[in-house]
Amino acid sequence: MENTRRAKIQDLPQLAELFDQYRVFYHKESDIPAAENFLKQRIENKDSEIFVAESEGKLTGFVQLYPLFSSTRMKRYWLLNDLYVNKNYRGKGFSKKLIEEAKQLAKSTDASGVLLETGKSNDIGNQLYPSCGFEIYDEVNFYEWTNKI
Repeated sequence: MENTRRAKIQDLPQLAELFDQYRVFYHKESDIPAAENFLKQRIENKDSEIFVAESEGKLTGFVQLYPLFSSTRMKRYWLLNDLYVNKNYRGKGFSKKLIEEAKQLAKSTDASGVLLETGKSNDIGNQLYPSCGFEIYDEVNFYEWTNKI
C-alpha cells in the first residue's frame, strides 16, 4: 500500500536515512546520527512540518516545510525546503503526492501559498514543479548572506 502522511517520531530511523541520502545528494558528508537528531528536534519543537511517502511500510521519500510570514499579505507562507524520494522509488508519483501534502498544508493553515527554490540545472525539479501548479517568479533577485563563523 502506498500513501503519504505526517511524519511521526517513530519514523525517525527510516526518515534519518532518507534525510542523509538527501544531504549526500547535495554533496554533504553522510552523518545519520546528526540527521536523526536534527529531525527529532524539528518534530519535537514543531519547527517544521514533515510529510513522508511510504510503500509497503517502508519510507520512500519526504517533504519538509518551514513556516514564513508575509508582512504585505499579513499571512503565513510555507517554504518547501526539502523534497526527496529514494532513487529506487522515483518516477512512481511519490514527489507529486508529497507536493500535494504541502499544498493541503497551505490550504488548511490559510497560508498565502508555498514557496520553493531549486537550481537552474535541476532539470527534474524544473519540470516537476510547474506540472504541480507552481509558477516561476523571476521578477526579483535572490540574495544570500552567509555567516562564516
